Amino acid sequence: MASVKRVIYPPMWLAFGIVTQFVCNEYLPGARFTSTAGQVAGSVILLAGLAMLVVAGGLFKQADTDLIPFKDVRALVTSGVYRFTRNPMYLGMALVLLGCAVVVGAATAFLVPVVFAVIIQFRFILPEEQMLIALFPEEFPAYCRRVRRWI
Repeated sequence: MASVKRVIYPPMWLAFGIVTQFVCNEYLPGARFTSTAGQVAGSVILLAGLAMLVVAGGLFKQADTDLIPFKDVRALVTSGVYRFTRNPMYLGMALVLLGCAVVVGAATAFLVPVVFAVIIQFRFILPEEQMLIALFPEEFPAYCRRVRRWI
């Protein structure tokens, strides 16, 4: 299988997304909605996303497989949060962006998690799935039948 070079990894897409949300908030906010309850809710969503990232990353480390997409895959992780979503790290990043959108309170900021999910889906998830099918031809398809891609 030919190696696909990925220059911009998912955490950078997350960082670009956060910066874009604050730019949207400042220059193109659209409708605004801010409240203490919204900021608390957004913070909870953001923290849930960060927690999911930490837990999922810990399971990768425990399985001695690399966190960097397409690099040094040694195991198919299916336990912990991976029982509920095949992509908890990407879902965690999307939750961070969703939480940030709620916190900043600008309608246009809600476009960022959607665009992020589309980029991640086509640039990382779909090619990763093809790679995992090649590496784990029996286990990965069975896992896909049990667990949804996102949620």
